[in-house]
Amino acid sequence: MFSLFSAYPTFMVFLAVVLAMVLTMVLMPAWIRFLKSSHIGQQVRADGPQSHLVKQGTPTMGGVIMLVAVIAFTLLASVGAPTVELWLLLGATLATGILGFIDDASKVAHERSLGLTPKAKLVGQFLIAGIFVLCAVNLLDVAPTVEIPFICTIDLGVLTTVIPLGGETDSAVISIPWLYLAYCLILLVGLCNAVNLTDGLDGLAAGTVMVVMLVMAAIAFRTGQLEPALFAGALAGACIGFLWFNSFPADIFMGDTGSLALGMALGCLAVLTKVEFIVIIIGGLFVAEALSVMIQVFYYKKTKKRIFLMAPLHHHFEKKGWSETKVVVRFWIVSGMLAACGFVLQFASSLAVA
Repeated sequence: MFSLFSAYPTFMVFLAVVLAMVLTMVLMPAWIRFLKSSHIGQQVRADGPQSHLVKQGTPTMGGVIMLVAVIAFTLLASVGAPTVELWLLLGATLATGILGFIDDASKVAHERSLGLTPKAKLVGQFLIAGIFVLCAVNLLDVAPTVEIPFICTIDLGVLTTVIPLGGETDSAVISIPWLYLAYCLILLVGLCNAVNLTDGLDGLAAGTVMVVMLVMAAIAFRTGQLEPALFAGALAGACIGFLWFNSFPADIFMGDTGSLALGMALGCLAVLTKVEFIVIIIGGLFVAEALSVMIQVFYYKKTKKRIFLMAPLHHHFEKKGWSETKVVVRFWIVSGMLAACGFVLQFASSLAVA
């Protein structure tokens, strides 16, 4: 399989999308039946839109099958020649998925919309993100720089600590570029929670992540990083397959198992493909959703008034009278436009440098 990937990379990335989609669609019905028979359902937040109360009890943790599909295909494609890139991407995504699974299980067990404490989730996310970034810098020689297209490349490795590991060679050390690490921690954890906040309407998170992952696959492919391209393509395919069951009215939700893992995967791909700045544009919809929550909370604490009718942003438009389907489709369009702008910006920037 891996030899085919080397010889026909375009075909293999396309195959990643198709097979991850098919595998998700094949496995999901049995998973839904199991969740229903086990009475494992979504706990709807009491302060959310009243129209969402009918979703109480809808099966959740659909992200489990999405992760199974992605992991199964990427490992199959790398048989005989596993790469550090793939293992790091899979490891960070799976670890975050497990964190989300624990959160989802806690919600179901205690029959409430809140699972793990925010502090516990953040500690887990920062730990996973920190390990990934340090491994990327030390094992893959990822440069501790952030490129702002057409403006400059900022070197965030100026404050770097080198810790000897007891060996006598230069390789027996671990480098900690503190500024770059701090930036990436904020980026990865921010995207992780931003995608999680976006997962509030049927098909919203899956559709927008699908669009973004296709663009990330294209960026990785054109820069010659075939394994990340394969991984991103598989994630996009899993999202497409999941949409079949998550479209309005949803038969299943992805839960934190899926949304946290997808957000972390997006951040990790950005680090490996060196689009740590442009990903803010590519995933601009997620950024807007997260900012709407932060702005709402900050402004309310200061003035006891609200800027948005309800946060995150998608609930604001629901309160304005948009149907759930209209919000989702229009957010898909906005996400596609932002992702396309980010891709064009990255492509034009690379041409200018060349």
